[in-house]
Amino acid sequence: MTGGNRGIGLATAKRLRAAGYQVVVASRSGQAPDGLAAVAMDVADPGAIEAGFSQVESDFGPVSILVANAGVTRDGLLMRLSDADIDEVLNTNLAGAIRLARRSLRAMLKARGGRIIFISSVVGMLGSAGQVNYAAAKSGLIGAGRSLAREVGSRGITVNVIAPGFVETDMTADLDADRKSAILGAVPLGRYAEADEVAALVQFLASADAGYITGAVIPIDGGLGMGH
Repeated sequence: MTGGNRGIGLATAKRLRAAGYQVVVASRSGQAPDGLAAVAMDVADPGAIEAGFSQVESDFGPVSILVANAGVTRDGLLMRLSDADIDEVLNTNLAGAIRLARRSLRAMLKARGGRIIFISSVVGMLGSAGQVNYAAAKSGLIGAGRSLAREVGSRGITVNVIAPGFVETDMTADLDADRKSAILGAVPLGRYAEADEVAALVQFLASADAGYITGAVIPIDGGLGMGH
């Protein structure tokens, strides 16, 4: 899985490992916390994706579950965003996830089975001022995931998209009191999600119990985006 060094990604990696899965975390540094197996990979670099997958296959065998979670933000009003701000977010959050899925299909198609799980965001459906680049990438994952689900469903491969809302992380912990109050006031459940709650949903979609779920966009946002 990508983006497994902290937050949702780390919670997911630890939960899957505890459930008996062989988990490999892809990160730019090639390192991961808590003794997790890791491989070096910059998901914005197609060559690094190929090298990382080849190493995983050599060391651990074929990839049967892909969790594409890596993401970056470069927030700001569109008029103030640089080309680099736009390109980095789209290349990492969207193009990177698509390339990861493409590379993972080599083994999944041969095995006639597999799981691809994209981590999107409620922002991809609601929009968010100051996040045009990020919202575009996250909404793009929905179109990519549903299109791919149609392409590979006949081979027993499921492709689903998870759309978290605000999650209890270091980033949300640093928000000022007024911003926290405004966010929580918009969430019907009145709280942030725990990273492990999102991880539990990933675990379910990775399991045999979710074998008939594909092309789904599943919110886990406390009701923030209901109806979208």
